[in-house]
Amino acid sequence: MSNTKPSGAAMGFAAFAAIMLMVIGVFQSIAGLNGIIKHGTYVVTTTGRGSYFINVNSAGWGWAHLILGIILFLAGLGVLSGQVWARTVGVIVASVSAIVNFAFIPIYPLWAITVIAIDIAIIWALTAHGRDIAA
Repeated sequence: MSNTKPSGAAMGFAAFAAIMLMVIGVFQSIAGLNGIIKHGTYVVTTTGRGSYFINVNSAGWGWAHLILGIILFLAGLGVLSGQVWARTVGVIVASVSAIVNFAFIPIYPLWAITVIAIDIAIIWALTAHGRDIAA
């Protein structure tokens, strides 16, 4: 272990990852509640050759987003408090979030692509600078 102080940029990227995990967690939770409470919110329209390869109703998408959002938020709190396990969980759950949102592209393309981009930034920040958050 070295006693060198991390750069301000490294600290900033690590803090960015923690805060964005929490923000995306809240966004995903709201999207999830919307799908659960308001049935028919998330509908796949069929164009061309038939239906989408994932056959999930609005409540199913809602529960997926709600559970994912809660885990994202908790991982962000853990990263912000300097927990080593939270960095690992943050990378895993941000990866799962990117995959879920990739499957969500036909339903809300702009939302899904934006979340995927933020997930990738979170993964990069946690893997490159996750150790730089002070406990």
